[in-house]
Amino acid sequence: MKSRRRGLLAATTVTLATTLALAACAPGTGTGDETASPGATDAEVSTDLAALGEVTLTVWDQETRGGQDEQMAQLNAAFEEAYPNISINRNSQSFDDLETTLRGALTGNDAPDVVQANNSRGTMGAFVSAGLLRDLEPYAEAYGWADRFSEDVLAVSRYSPDGVTFGSGSLYGLPQVGEVVGVFYSRSALEPIATEDELRSADWETFTGMLADAADAGLTPVQLGNIEGWPAGHVFGPIQAQHVPAEDIRALATGNEGASWTSEGNMAAAAELIEWSEAGYFNEGPNGTDYDAAWSAFAEGDGVFLIGGSWLAADLEAAMGDDVGFVVPTTADGTAATTGGTGLPFAVTEQSPNADAAAGYIDFITSDEAMEVLAETGNMPVNRTAELAPESGVNADIYAAFGAVSEEGELLPYLDWATPTMGDTLGATLQDLIGGQADPEQAMSTLEEDYSAFVSEG
Repeated sequence: MKSRRRGLLAATTVTLATTLALAACAPGTGTGDETASPGATDAEVSTDLAALGEVTLTVWDQETRGGQDEQMAQLNAAFEEAYPNISINRNSQSFDDLETTLRGALTGNDAPDVVQANNSRGTMGAFVSAGLLRDLEPYAEAYGWADRFSEDVLAVSRYSPDGVTFGSGSLYGLPQVGEVVGVFYSRSALEPIATEDELRSADWETFTGMLADAADAGLTPVQLGNIEGWPAGHVFGPIQAQHVPAEDIRALATGNEGASWTSEGNMAAAAELIEWSEAGYFNEGPNGTDYDAAWSAFAEGDGVFLIGGSWLAADLEAAMGDDVGFVVPTTADGTAATTGGTGLPFAVTEQSPNADAAAGYIDFITSDEAMEVLAETGNMPVNRTAELAPESGVNADIYAAFGAVSEEGELLPYLDWATPTMGDTLGATLQDLIGGQADPEQAMSTLEEDYSAFVSEG
């Protein structure tokens, strides 16, 4: 099995390199070895990567898990084969490590050329306002990215040049993958409390009834590792979607005016999270459990459900095989509503002396052909999703759920995108709710203070 996988990998690399090399030459507008300067215009950019001379691109990503790492390794090898004059110096870190180190790297004397930057105001928005990321509009036009990506996808990587407006303005990154947060379940653990058909047709009330049944049966209903703070946002988001209108959640998540964290719906969502904690729906000590330890425990058989994102699919399937499934319970009116969006976009730093090569690399790893590599390695491509959906396995469930939520339901932004400080505020607040250190009024007032202070500055 291992040797066959290597053979497929090698074949894919050759095919991809050849195809993309031809594709990348087509839209070339430059003459050779010029490099785009800050504020480059259409006339100054070059897509003729083969003519750029010897270049080493330093790339910082957070694609550390099995399927994520595998797709990056394949695509980087294919890129270097297509462009022997360009070498990739890859630095891969966990999401948390990248969030911690990226600002220092971008403001230092030797910034990377390409980085993955969280869409949030606290990361991409702050970097844009500080002039640390390059406006990619000239490259978007040169490569025709608007023809390949939907505007909904591009919008979550758009900011005004001052970083104040989120969702419109210039493009500062491109994602590879789509993301949807939902309920992973163990078929064997589910069996004593419900049938799989009952779960897959369940609305939220029926699903929460299964949590109670699992607790009564002495099982761990939901595995949660929340020592980092942010994982609970992926539990709270789907709960909030049951109580708060989608447009209000979008306003809260993008830091735009027009909503309030102290609304009746948000109070109800906070109360439900407390109820889950008090009823013993989580594993012992979720606020003291590491995120990776929690999903690993679920994969090893401790827990009926794991509420998490599609990025966990490859690792869970590798560990659990056919035992793992994925579902998004609907609201009472049958709408599939949950948190999701895109993976972290790849951006070009303002300091990079290799902007043309960097933009060409991003175009390569987000191309239509790259989407096939993403699908083959267990990731959910942001483009060609329905076309590349597998026939079986947990990713078949995930692709279907992403389609249902994004096309007919409500795909809701991540709540920590809202303000430069909301990531820390939300994480600490949800830890307090789960740990019993805050009631709904106290918690929602804290979130409202962060949100309203930012909105009032606008």
